[in-house]
Amino acid sequence: MNELEERLTAEETFAGDAGWEVLRSGLLERADREELIDLAYERHETPFGRLLVVAGDGGIVRIALDAEREEEVLDVLASRISPRIGLVGRDSLAAARHQLDRYFEGELTEFDLTLDWRLSRGFRRQVLHETAAIPYGSTASYAQMAARAGSPRAVRAAGSALATNPLPIVVPCHRVLRSDGRVGAYLGGTSMKEALLAMERDRSPV
Repeated sequence: MNELEERLTAEETFAGDAGWEVLRSGLLERADREELIDLAYERHETPFGRLLVVAGDGGIVRIALDAEREEEVLDVLASRISPRIGLVGRDSLAAARHQLDRYFEGELTEFDLTLDWRLSRGFRRQVLHETAAIPYGSTASYAQMAARAGSPRAVRAAGSALATNPLPIVVPCHRVLRSDGRVGAYLGGTSMKEALLAMERDRSPV
């Protein structure tokens, strides 16, 4: 490991650490040119708060809602994927930013982004794949998602997969409700879930 890799791998590469921002910026730019950064991220302001969007070579790997702690999200990504994370630009991040803006402005009803599913496996990943297919303005129940994923009895497991969805908004877990019609839990809070559903309902084509 060379000096640059060592400095990028150290804790000081993460957001929130202070004291050497100018040097850090230069290191990140150089590291990105030399392909030493495995994950790039940016913060994106939306009507529903700030999103943290993270991309790797395989596409968008993580979208964190405003209610999540950025430092914890980055720590998990460092542990599960790579500690070489940088606040640098990527084409995939620009595409995500553009499509998210259009979604919140009511101009986009279906995302067309390359997604990296590595944070979910097995049944959980299948549930998320099925969730991604729920049309804009529509909803489904947790029981329906379990059935669509191939395990009708695994309603709790389906709920767990949706509660830990690493790609909210783009993989619209907010469109999954309880069987009694109540909205159910949401990482961004029930108020955000209700607001997203109302926004889509109001803007859905008749």
